[in-house]
Amino acid sequence: MAKIVFALNQSLDGFVNHDHTAFQPDPVLFRHFIDDLRGMAGSLYGRRMYETMRCWDGDHFEWDAPEREYAAAWQSKPKWVVSRTLKSVGPNASLIEGDLAAAIRGLKAQHEGEIEVAGPELAHSLTELGLVDEYRLYLHPVVLGHGKPFFAGPRPPLRLVASDRIGEQVIRLTYVPA
Repeated sequence: MAKIVFALNQSLDGFVNHDHTAFQPDPVLFRHFIDDLRGMAGSLYGRRMYETMRCWDGDHFEWDAPEREYAAAWQSKPKWVVSRTLKSVGPNASLIEGDLAAAIRGLKAQHEGEIEVAGPELAHSLTELGLVDEYRLYLHPVVLGHGKPFFAGPRPPLRLVASDRIGEQVIRLTYVPA
């Protein structure tokens, strides 16, 4: 059975940035993200985050080797997109419509490993349904002062299970529901 993991970059003041401009990873953190993605069973997106991540569907001449490697890993993994407005999604992606809880329970039952959730609003919906198994906060030394909070609704009771320094400036905090 798969585990649902909500993982996202976060500022010191608790915000995420959908365009990722505030969280440019150093080479060590980017390598971590490549390796992490390769080990995933797939990714679960809301519409906005999926549209942001679609840039990895292409092949851009200006990309360096690690960016090409990340793109290849992203393209190879299944993606599930939760949206009420999208009518179609790109390659290796499926649209989830209807009963969200049943769809996610089905994904968990059909897959092994980790399915990563990206996007605070979708993660909030899954948290309310009791479907998020783990939270990974990649804490960056920046203060945004605005944006979407990592937790889009009330904070669930959590228990810290790990903390890791990744690269020069990022701490990953791993929590499970208490």
